[in-house]
Amino acid sequence: MLKSLTLLVCASNYLHRRSPTQLLTSLSSRHRPSLTLALTKTTNTWLTSPCWWCCFSRQKMSSSASASNGAAGGDQQGDPPPPQEHTEEEGGAGSKKGAKKADKKAAKEARKAEREQQQAAAHAASSVPDDIFVEGKFGLLPVIRSTVLDKRLWSAVKDIDKPNEGQCVWIRARLQTIRKKSNKMAFMVFRQQLWTIQGVLCESDEAPEIPKDMIKWAGSLTPESVVDVYGAVTVPQEPVKSTTQHSVELKVLQLFCVSKAAPILPFQLEDASRSEIEFEKDPELVHVNQDVRLDNRILDLRTRANQAIFRIESMVCQLFREYLYKEDFVEIHTPKMLGGASEGGAQCFRFQYFNQPACLAQSPQLFKQMVLSGDMNRVFEIGPVFRAENSFTYRHLCEFTGLDMEMTFNFHYYEVLDVLEKMFLYIFKGLNERCANEIAVVHEQFPAAPFQIPQPQEGDEGVPKVPRIEFQEGVRMLREAGTEGVPDDISEFDLSTTQEKALGKLVKDKYNTDFYMLVRYPLKVRPFYSMPDPNDETFSNSYDFFMRGEEIVSGAQRIHCPDLLVERARAWGMEVDTIKSYIDSFKLGAYPHAGCGVGLERVVMLFLGLNNVRKTSLFPRDPKRLAP
Repeated sequence: MLKSLTLLVCASNYLHRRSPTQLLTSLSSRHRPSLTLALTKTTNTWLTSPCWWCCFSRQKMSSSASASNGAAGGDQQGDPPPPQEHTEEEGGAGSKKGAKKADKKAAKEARKAEREQQQAAAHAASSVPDDIFVEGKFGLLPVIRSTVLDKRLWSAVKDIDKPNEGQCVWIRARLQTIRKKSNKMAFMVFRQQLWTIQGVLCESDEAPEIPKDMIKWAGSLTPESVVDVYGAVTVPQEPVKSTTQHSVELKVLQLFCVSKAAPILPFQLEDASRSEIEFEKDPELVHVNQDVRLDNRILDLRTRANQAIFRIESMVCQLFREYLYKEDFVEIHTPKMLGGASEGGAQCFRFQYFNQPACLAQSPQLFKQMVLSGDMNRVFEIGPVFRAENSFTYRHLCEFTGLDMEMTFNFHYYEVLDVLEKMFLYIFKGLNERCANEIAVVHEQFPAAPFQIPQPQEGDEGVPKVPRIEFQEGVRMLREAGTEGVPDDISEFDLSTTQEKALGKLVKDKYNTDFYMLVRYPLKVRPFYSMPDPNDETFSNSYDFFMRGEEIVSGAQRIHCPDLLVERARAWGMEVDTIKSYIDSFKLGAYPHAGCGVGLERVVMLFLGLNNVRKTSLFPRDPKRLAP
């Protein structure tokens, strides 16, 4: 009763601007003694405490009075306005209903304020200093400045399993979550990259080495802090479904904070890690949008899906290298500052190189070809590529990682296609075998159908054949399917993104594959160095590779005749003097050759079935983003 009346005092003060004395006079004589006792006991404590709603009431009254004084020279500053009396005739039923609703809301807020005050008081009574350090038990470690060389053995979370039961291990990990069950028990989840394990900190007669202050201090640690944990590996009665290490947990014996995270994070990792299926079921869930993620990319990279994406991306580079090394390729590294555009056109970043005009490389194309003339017959490179495309689509970037290769051939550029076909199948097979866990982690958050590759047919000797479709045949398939925007004259026609996707669906329906080649494009839509088709110069000895109906490779047989090269460059409107060293390299004798450039981020995006290339770019660069 006492507490209820006390709450009523505050609620009345907030809603009706009535003082406790005014409230006393409005109550029946039966309630006055109890309320007087409540006011007496709380005058110097709870009623005068800086509760937010009391402060709000005082501030609002003060502001109203100031405004009134300034406007009309009324009451003195700080005097509350007189209470407004509402009669049934003035307000009617609506007024009563509104007052009842406001009373209910005020009572709810009062209860909330009381709970918060009680929690704050409890926390103050039970807290321990943040910077406490108890040797061999718990606390904040001094800054690690390489003063000692510790010989302790560290364990990886992913390697801790049932065979380790009974062993004591050290791990350094992030504190993903902590949940205090009581002053004697707390549950924690520790995370290392993709892997998580539960820790249990418990004070009991069986574990007298765990002091109460250790549990109190652990409860003050902020999520995402870096901690050192020493614990015994135990097998729980029930599997821990919320962690990757289901069958074990750590009985925490020592806990130290290496680096404490800020108490307020830009977003919660739990929100950033939710599956797209969860949002479909409950649209009210917190959604971390793409710009917020990219503005805080360091935190965003800690999600399990992102950890998996960039491990897959790393594996693509490894498999690319592995296969080409087996095929006797040499890795090279070419300049990224050029005296002229490498692809022609205006899509290059220009700058002043001391006193000379220069641009960033649109590809390593020209250098790859020059190196072949230096008798390095098979070369590849992994490096940055720059394109000044003012494009905001889901698949374009101003800087991306290029996987480039170039090789000589004897009679036909199909010899190069054979190498590329086997290389991509090697990459796809390697990803499925070596990154099965990572692919599953990505698809937990971003569900997608598995990437479909051609299956070996009878007579293929176990090696599947990737469909090679001529450009004219692809156009015919689109026409027959009723695709819009396909002209009769295709001499200057290139497929739009929509048409590429439509063709990809037609190819999958016919060949049951997400991966195919389109060859023999019109000459006028290819770079100046592309070799014209010997039978019809309307077309070229060129090719693109597609994944899920989107281009990931662009390549061609290159012109190795200097006179024809000059002719084609001028036809493109290029300044021949800016690529003189490139053209001169073919005057010394050159092999027939071909190659291609592959966009790493786009390959990973399409292999995983993601919807935006920024998800597979570590720090994306587009027309609006230059940081972080």
